Amino acid sequence: MHPALWISKTGLDAAQTDVSVVSNNLANASTVGFKKDRAVFEDLLYQNINQPGGRSSADTELPSGLQLGAGSKVVATQKAHIQGNLLTTENALDISIRGDGFFEIQQPDGTSAYTRNGQFTLNDEGQIVTPGAGFLLEPQITIPEDAEQVTISQDGQVAVTLAGQAAPSIVGQINLTDFINPAGLQPIGQNLFIESGASGDPIEGIPGLDGIGSLIQGSLETSNVNVTEELVNLIESQRLYEMNSKVISAVDQMLSQIIQQL
Repeated sequence: MHPALWISKTGLDAAQTDVSVVSNNLANASTVGFKKDRAVFEDLLYQNINQPGGRSSADTELPSGLQLGAGSKVVATQKAHIQGNLLTTENALDISIRGDGFFEIQQPDGTSAYTRNGQFTLNDEGQIVTPGAGFLLEPQITIPEDAEQVTISQDGQVAVTLAGQAAPSIVGQINLTDFINPAGLQPIGQNLFIESGASGDPIEGIPGLDGIGSLIQGSLETSNVNVTEELVNLIESQRLYEMNSKVISAVDQMLSQIIQQL
């Protein structure tokens, strides 16, 4: 079998995977706190026919070698943890992060997950939870039923103004968690990430201190997907797929001609 067929086949697989990555970015262009992915490509092993620097005679050596590549593959997808635009909502429980850090979320099994989506709401007990699954924000904060106003400062202090009281009362503190390598976090859906061996240990801190971002109440961080950029990437992946398809077609014609002549 002609090796170019298999080489082009790897190119088709890589381009198809890249299209899947781009399509997921575009599908989440309106997802609050979403971070776009990019596919990471690598070339495959080489067939070493002539070693560079090998002897061509007793007194001379090859200035360059002869290696035939085996194609390419997608070896990883990387999250781009770039700040998204801030959307003002005026909702008291909408919180955006300006800078580095994640909200810590308690999952039903008691383990922690992390998110940039600050689109929170209250459950039937007045606790701050995520809007979709109702997972608790950590540390847990309960808003009193008779609270007339909720104020969240840039450093995460949560204060409420109760009926009949002039001075606000502090009911909790929102902390943020950062990682040495945020790109190593494992996405699990529902706008959540979990710690992995590549992310490093979680570093919890007060917003605005020690390099951790600050909070902005009444706003949300939008997806950092640039739709125009992703459409260009999609066109590029389509052309890459077409070129590999044409190589397969060209090799097929070459083999067909050989068969007809034999």
